[in-house]
Amino acid sequence: MLGGTAAGGGLAVAGCAQRPQDVRIGFIVKMPQEQWFQDEWRFARAAARDYDFSLIEIGAEDGDRVLSALNTLYARYASGFVICAPDPRLGPAIANFARDTGMKALSVDDRLSGPGGTPIADIPHVGISALAIGDLAGTAAAREARRRGWAPVATGILRIAYDSLDTGRERTSGAIAALRREGYTQIFDAPQRTTDTEGAFTAAAPVLTARARIDRWIIIGLNDETVVGGVRAAEGLSLPQTSLIGVGIGGSEAAIAELAKPRPTGFFATVLLSPRRHGYDTSAAMYRWIVAGRRPAETTLTSGTLMTRDNFRTVLARETMA
Repeated sequence: MLGGTAAGGGLAVAGCAQRPQDVRIGFIVKMPQEQWFQDEWRFARAAARDYDFSLIEIGAEDGDRVLSALNTLYARYASGFVICAPDPRLGPAIANFARDTGMKALSVDDRLSGPGGTPIADIPHVGISALAIGDLAGTAAAREARRRGWAPVATGILRIAYDSLDTGRERTSGAIAALRREGYTQIFDAPQRTTDTEGAFTAAAPVLTARARIDRWIIIGLNDETVVGGVRAAEGLSLPQTSLIGVGIGGSEAAIAELAKPRPTGFFATVLLSPRRHGYDTSAAMYRWIVAGRRPAETTLTSGTLMTRDNFRTVLARETMA
């Protein structure tokens, strides 16, 4: 576990001679092998190119590696760093290190916390608003149902639920809240044991079977794979594509495969999460903080971009530009 202070406790820092002239910024991620973090780094490199600073990428899967990463950044004259820590409870030690070394710190994705789980206000944060993402998914589904002329009273809402995961519960809660605002009240939960397509199919099939009188369904879940599983379960009960509106979250390969099919399926749309904002924008904000003293907002929560069959190629092309 990372602990102590940079000056004399558990965090020893390397001595400094003369600071180089170029701006150096670290970007530490907890799971460097995952595509999301690879994309964050890719966009951070684009910011480094555009703003002319040096980027130092480091993976840190546990507290000891965070300690090593911070000392490496200090030894390499970094002026600040963006971090997604493997454990938010490392927050006090990271904040102490930044204060004692003079480096600026900004957290991304997972907010650093202090005693009792309270956020550390001294470290600006850029995160994902699960509720806002869910709201976007629910609003998009309601809008499409209205375009099709579906009456809310005759439409079923299938919430494929994984409530043991806070993010999953918040995403589907946001979607349900948006649908309730539009008058939808026939809401049915299908608790899933796993968050993949198979787990969603297994959860959704008996719920849909038990309510065969409902022939129009909106399907929501915590991710794309979950919604695809729900759509496959509905198709297995001979419900046509025109009777289904599935809206996923993530913009994953599963969603893109559905949207790219020659004929439309019941998977209507996905909410694409943007690594560009979490990689490019955070690095650019750190650069402006270092060179111009423009401290980022204490908290910035991002939502997502709705992708449908009509726009997914354009959105993906824009998001992959770096």
